[in-house]
Amino acid sequence: MYKKILAGLGGAIALNLLHETIRKNFDNVPEINKVGEEALNKTLAKADAEITDHDKLYAATLAGDIIGNGMYYATTATTDFNIASGLAMGIGAITLPQKMGLDENPVAENTQKKVMTVAYYLFGAIVTKFIYDKIK
Repeated sequence: MYKKILAGLGGAIALNLLHETIRKNFDNVPEINKVGEEALNKTLAKADAEITDHDKLYAATLAGDIIGNGMYYATTATTDFNIASGLAMGIGAITLPQKMGLDENPVAENTQKKVMTVAYYLFGAIVTKFIYDKIK
């Protein structure tokens, strides 16, 4: 099981490296971090514990993304259905924010952002499967 967890974390880290590199260097690209930051602070607001320092909010969101995505990939992308798991996660990333009362624009404002968001999560799933196949 630890090999699946390592592979899942590797895929999650690869996803975040791809996202951050593109986000910081190009315009009209997904900003998945903004959805995560909004979701985290919306949850923390219920306990009157919002994070007001942007750097700390970013770091907490990034850590949560890597752990959450890593566990998801570990349980889904290490199987023969790794592509489906990446597609499902990407589609969820563009369709769920609005249903959760979050701003969907950072990931679903236009077709380019939607396609890129799905591609990022698909990339993470593929990297996870690649790592897992190498270490199992």
